[in-house]
Amino acid sequence: MKKITLILILTIAFLSCKNNNENLLSFSGEIKNINPTDTLFSLANKEFKKDFKIQKDGTFKDTLNLKKEGYYTLFINGRSSGFVYLKSNFNLKLTADSNSFFQTMDFTGNGSNTANYLIAQYKYGRTIGDTRKMFVLEKEEFTEKLTAIKLGFDSVKKLYTDIDTSLVRTNDKENLDFINLLKNNYDTQHAAIIEQLRTTEAISKGKPSPTFNYLNFKGGKTSLDSFKGSYVYIDIWATWCKPCLAQIPALKGLEEKYKNKKIKFVSISIDDESTAGSWDNALSKWKNMVESKSLTGVQLYAGQDIQFMQDYQVVGIPRFLLLDPKGNIISSNAPRPSDPSLEDLFKESGI
Repeated sequence: MKKITLILILTIAFLSCKNNNENLLSFSGEIKNINPTDTLFSLANKEFKKDFKIQKDGTFKDTLNLKKEGYYTLFINGRSSGFVYLKSNFNLKLTADSNSFFQTMDFTGNGSNTANYLIAQYKYGRTIGDTRKMFVLEKEEFTEKLTAIKLGFDSVKKLYTDIDTSLVRTNDKENLDFINLLKNNYDTQHAAIIEQLRTTEAISKGKPSPTFNYLNFKGGKTSLDSFKGSYVYIDIWATWCKPCLAQIPALKGLEEKYKNKKIKFVSISIDDESTAGSWDNALSKWKNMVESKSLTGVQLYAGQDIQFMQDYQVVGIPRFLLLDPKGNIISSNAPRPSDPSLEDLFKESGI
């Protein structure tokens, strides 16, 4: 009886070791031009993470017990830098240049064709560009473009042999789903995208700015035309918007720094009944905050007139605009007050 028990224990142990060995994966690499402060290379997904110590010469090496095959994100000192597909018994070596990590990524070893194939497919996908511009094409040209995209994906696949077949099937399906999604949405998107691009063109650099005529905290109404002769930096905000409020100190600093320059700082509140409960409450919240925070510059309230925001396609706040003394657009999406590049833009614009 004892002999049988011992054999059973040894058998279980052997099978356990064999299973663990089957899941072991060797992963090494060399990162050229590595920054001396970058000492940790990691790969991770939602269920797993493995850290590798980067040596001074940019190399790293270790084995990992892979729990599940799939996609893993690559990190250098916590910065997302690329991705890889891993499967049991892969034996991969990565080479890359730190200065352009993703573009120079290349794998060798067992499983490298699968890893390199996916990266190549992703890179090709990025060359497709903004799919919205495809919807501008007429139907025949649009269809030809879709055919070319499919041929492009297929040509990338032909460059690699011994790719994991199940992964190829999945990837082929994803590519086909992407193409079908574009094809099935052409009829509804064609006219809409053309109109959207037309609107975007209307607020491009050098175009006359849309106008407004809004309630002024100091009384009466103020129109955009009243600022002709000065540059205008416009802040579109709301009392409930925390990122907007976070910009107030920097905005006040700019107003003080440029008080003797030919520029007006205009803030437009878009508080409304949906966030305040009623239009009266929205107006009160705006007035109270302007007073309590001693907001400077020109403080305006849009109220129910949101045409100016619609003209500028404002979908998120804070949003900042910069106009020239003639009322023409310099930037329809200017840097925030806290962004040092804003003052560079001021300088380039002649302020």
